[in-house]
Amino acid sequence: MSQAGQIVAEVMRSLKEVIRVGATTKEIERFADNQIRSLGGKSAFKGYRGYPSSICASINEEVVHGIPSSKKLREGDSISIDLGVLHNGFFGDAAYTFPVGKIDEETALLMKVTEEALYCGIDKAVVGNRVSDISHAIQQHAEQYGFSVVKTFVGHGIGRQLHEEPQVPNFGPPGQGPRLRQGMTLAIEPMVNAGTFEVKVLEDGWTAVTADGKRSAHFEHTVVIMPDRARILTKFN
Repeated sequence: MSQAGQIVAEVMRSLKEVIRVGATTKEIERFADNQIRSLGGKSAFKGYRGYPSSICASINEEVVHGIPSSKKLREGDSISIDLGVLHNGFFGDAAYTFPVGKIDEETALLMKVTEEALYCGIDKAVVGNRVSDISHAIQQHAEQYGFSVVKTFVGHGIGRQLHEEPQVPNFGPPGQGPRLRQGMTLAIEPMVNAGTFEVKVLEDGWTAVTADGKRSAHFEHTVVIMPDRARILTKFN
């Protein structure tokens, strides 16, 4: 798990080199795929349940599962990159929302709050807590800034499969769900919208966008549950 996470982290770190005005999401995908393979990994996403690409690249109002294409990034865009890696039979998974050039204040705040919400959730990922303690911490932090958490898509267990039990929602009351035990590995991934929490899926069958067209941000880490503090396996910044 640690080795797969390190590959994810290194690829995410290197993406800062290619995410710029004028770059296409397909170019970003090719770069990421080459990096994954050069580090000894394999994309966890390509072909998974029919998904056609090695990464998810979701721009502005696209929440998740954006398919890389010839679309060029513009000044002021935000782009969420979600990538997973398979290495020696184990998976790692992470997401990060990058600014493209200079972004407006609301987008900057949305990104900042979403990343903070991720770490609020991770702070609750300790032995003895329950899954929904993570969920509640994420929702509470996002909503105090007037943002909304997506309810259609959730985090998940991860290990020898990309998606395992338990599901890890980004909303709900504390004290519910499975008890967290040492050694459990989770992918915690808040998706936070500037407007409504509602989303819709486009005709490509994959790309989810905000129902009101306002922006979304997505941050994710793979973590392992420890007694006092979760260990982040995909940290890169």
